[in-house]
Amino acid sequence: MAHEIIIAPSILSSDFAKLGEEVRAVDKAGGDWIHVDVMDGHFVPNITIGPEVVQALRPHSKKPFDVHLMIAPCDPYLEPFAKAGSDMITVHAEAGPHLDRSLQYIKSLGKKAGVAITPSTPETAVAYVLDKVDHILVMTVNPGFGGQSFIPAQLHKIRAIRKMIGSRPIHIEVDGGINTETAPLVVEAGANILVAGSAVFKSSAYADNIAAIRKAAMRARAAAA
Repeated sequence: MAHEIIIAPSILSSDFAKLGEEVRAVDKAGGDWIHVDVMDGHFVPNITIGPEVVQALRPHSKKPFDVHLMIAPCDPYLEPFAKAGSDMITVHAEAGPHLDRSLQYIKSLGKKAGVAITPSTPETAVAYVLDKVDHILVMTVNPGFGGQSFIPAQLHKIRAIRKMIGSRPIHIEVDGGINTETAPLVVEAGANILVAGSAVFKSSAYADNIAAIRKAAMRARAAAA
């Protein structure tokens, strides 16, 4: 059975001056998860937030916090982000030499573990950690900034990962350039968790924006059935 479609609004595209209000708004608007992009200005060319902000946001929603660590090294920060209220913690395959160890550490903290790969990283980078992950995040833009255009070549990678996973209960998540036009493409390729930033926060109609992305994704799911 296919995994349910999950829409995870990315607060990277929200108004940082009112983050708590924005989290409450996308929660009420129908977002399934809250996606939190953490950037360090080293692994990626931008700086966003730390565990203290995640902790401050935690009371504003009971929805799962999907924390995407675009930082290197990541291991020293896994426990702080876990304690801050993360439900899922995703680390990059490119962020350090011991991916298996990092994923084991996340699991030991009682959190769901994910591995992310950038557009230039082949799907084979995750082949030997499939027994450690709950989801694989395919970056469909180069990480660092919101509002970038979707890279179509990543669809082949999503299909390859879907085949690699086989019957394992692993979700495929996509992050970057997701909107009503690209959502059907990634769902057809095998993804079920859609991270959407600009497409959700582009106007005050958050509920309409989330519903439109979900509708487009579900239409592709139905067509493929």
